[in-house]
Amino acid sequence: MFSKSKINDPTPKKGDTPKPVGHDQPKDAPKPMASQGEHTTGVPKAKPPASILSSDLHVTGNMKTTGDIQVEGTVEGDIRAHLLTIGESATIKGEVIADDVVINGRIVGRVRGLKVRLTSSARVEGDIIHKTIAIESGAHFEGSVQRQDDPLNPKGKPGEQALAKPSEPKPTT
Repeated sequence: MFSKSKINDPTPKKGDTPKPVGHDQPKDAPKPMASQGEHTTGVPKAKPPASILSSDLHVTGNMKTTGDIQVEGTVEGDIRAHLLTIGESATIKGEVIADDVVINGRIVGRVRGLKVRLTSSARVEGDIIHKTIAIESGAHFEGSVQRQDDPLNPKGKPGEQALAKPSEPKPTT
């Protein structure tokens, strides 16, 4: 019914030497890009830029990302990110949890971070739980500071539950 054309036939003709598969391109030729479904190894993904919340933006609600956030506006809610930068004009009312926190503006609430930095323009009202902390001269801070090896864990130190007062047994009748 159908016949195969000899024009594109890959079978070698007399006198042709067979080429190994994949060696028909020069060594310095660019490699083809992987299709969307293929997994590439050894090629790091480009890190996306930080999400910026502008100074005229007011957010009510929680935010969570594995990326970076730069806040210049107002947020009423909790924020969780990799790198969180609080701009000088920003106000956060809620808990902040990030690997790296740079505070230039105002936070009312708890701060949890592996690295926490309060610049000279920072205003923090709340507790800071950190692994490392830096507070520049001129920063305003009201609250407690506590060092933990894992400050991102909201449950606190292991064994805290054991220190809680045990409930009294119910009397039997």
